[in-house]
Amino acid sequence: MSGLPSSPSSQRPRRLLRTRGVAASALLVLVALVGTAAEPRLSEERMVFQLEHGDIEFAFLPEVAPVTAAHIFELVALGLYTSNHIFRVDKGFVAQTADVDRRLLPMNAQQKAVASKTVPLEVVPDVKHVEGVLSMGRYDDPNSGTSSFSILLGAAPHLDMAYTIFARITRGMDIVHKLETLPTRTEGIFVMPLERISITSTYWYRAHGPLHLHLAESDADCQSELQDLKARFSSQAAELQRVREKCLPGT
Repeated sequence: MSGLPSSPSSQRPRRLLRTRGVAASALLVLVALVGTAAEPRLSEERMVFQLEHGDIEFAFLPEVAPVTAAHIFELVALGLYTSNHIFRVDKGFVAQTADVDRRLLPMNAQQKAVASKTVPLEVVPDVKHVEGVLSMGRYDDPNSGTSSFSILLGAAPHLDMAYTIFARITRGMDIVHKLETLPTRTEGIFVMPLERISITSTYWYRAHGPLHLHLAESDADCQSELQDLKARFSSQAAELQRVREKCLPGT
């Protein structure tokens, strides 16, 4: 991807591509003929971005992009996307967040350190750029992703195996499509909304079970899960004993 013009200095976004690619329709037909693979597992962690237009929620694909998923989770957990914005809305293609250093709120030392980290390219052949997936932005270097990412507004097979897919929208895709109706202007290769689409607040929750980050399977994860279970059982045993002493004295 060398030779692409530099990003606008006011935004410094990570870029996807100059064009959508002329062979997109033919590739989509090929994908349909080959068939669909098993869907990758979604994380229990749900990230929520609150906009004036509504809430957008996504879950990670930890088996597809474990390093990127963990990095974006840390960025969200540290509140780095709060007061950031969606700088790009290219109808039928992508809605893209700016890098978190473009947010309105200042960053502390810890936030700056995490925001400056880069992640490697992580790709899986059967995981495609289709509507609703989140794809990491980057510069020409495939390992230069930091914090900007795109939400796919439609299929973009020319991005497959070149950009990291790390998450999928679980709620609020209608809100993302609503952004396509906003007035835009073109600056270089970017189609940008006239208004600032601010991310006013962010939070995360666990869809099922206790709050415990579990993005990838490993021995360390198993040990952590066992510790969680032991802690829960110990807590329940103590609560049971308290209720017994209160309601069934002498037992």
